[in-house]
This record gives sequence, structure tokens and C-alpha cells, in this order.
Amino acid sequence: MRTIIPLITLIFLFSCRNSAQNSPKQDAVINAEPVEVPMENGLAKAYFASGCFWCVEAIYESVKGVKESVSGYSGGHSQNPTYADSNTGITGHAEAVEIIYNPKVVSFETLVDVYFASQNVTQVNGQGNDRGSQYRSIIFYQNDEQKQIILKKKEALAKKLNAKIAAEVYPFQKFWLAEDYHQDYEKKHPNHPYIKNVSIPRLNRFKAKMPEVIKDKH
Repeated sequence: MRTIIPLITLIFLFSCRNSAQNSPKQDAVINAEPVEVPMENGLAKAYFASGCFWCVEAIYESVKGVKESVSGYSGGHSQNPTYADSNTGITGHAEAVEIIYNPKVVSFETLVDVYFASQNVTQVNGQGNDRGSQYRSIIFYQNDEQKQIILKKKEALAKKLNAKIAAEVYPFQKFWLAEDYHQDYEKKHPNHPYIKNVSIPRLNRFKAKMPEVIKDKH
């Protein structure tokens, strides 16, 4: 997903990303009241950002009780963000996933456990070589109960590792669907170098950590 960018461009983009993340518009997003998404046909929705959405989409789709995982953008202040927009860092959005799940099979609490078990929890603004504010880690909450679950798990993990946990905690506002070609990318492009060398190994590391939540093979 990465391309080589001249140093002067990197400096410019880094400056833009920092100013976007600390702008009044972004502060308004962080301090907003959360939007709660109603259940539909017995299914709930949850939202996470954790590096490349190709990777995260595949991770959650491997979990029992998850019907579907959708790639998109969230956490920013602009309207109708695109892949190109989010890559500048100016919009404040991160690559995110919408998890459609059956709460009778898998709880929100377990989805948060999956989140922390499937990433480098201390890496700021990225995962692996995917770096930039568009790859930062964010957990979105829709109500106070979810917020408390997230904060308690984050605090416990920080104590366990004796390290600062990078994941930001945001009130959910809106999820913007990513372009069609991003959806189910790992399934559709298993031989893509990024998928073979980054996405699949990340998925396998997660499966080894939480084998009890993985869907049975048919």
C-alpha cells in the first residue's frame, strides 16, 4: 500500500497530519456525543481502526459471530472522504472497519479483545511499515458502557505491558464506505505481495493468540 515519497513531501505531509489531528475541527470530533447505531435483524455494528483496513477486515471476518467486515474511513472531520484524501492526513480520518456481528454469539468486549490481540498495541500512527495518521489505532464507542469496556481493557493492558497503549478512544460519529476495490481485498487478491507478506502473517499471528474465537472450517 505504500509508495516512496520524497523527503520534502514527507515533511510537508507530516506537518499537515499533525495540524489536522490537533485542529479545532478534529477536537470537535473527539469531544462530540457518540452516535449509537441501532441493531438490525438481530445484528449490531462496531467500529475499529488498526492500520491497513485490508488486514483488519480479514481478521474480524475470521471471528465467530461476525457476519461481515466492511472497509471504510472514520474518525475525521471531512465529508465523503476518499482513499486519496485520507492518505494526506488532512481529513483526520483513519482507515477503519465496520463490524457487523451477532451479539448473542460474540460480545463487544470480545471484539475489543480481538482488536488488541491483532496489532502492535504500542505503535503510534501506524502498524508495521504502514505509517501515518490514516493508519493510527482508534476504538470507537457508541455509548458509555462501550467506552468503559474500552478504557478498562486499555488500562489493564498498559499495566500488564508497563507501556503506553497507542489506541485512541473516540465517540463514534459516522462511517464512510471505502471504494469498491478495497472491499474483501485479501479474499480477492491472495497473491498480492502485501497480502502474502503482511496481511496473512498478521492474521495468522492473531489466530495463534485467540484460537478459541476463530470460526470453524467447513
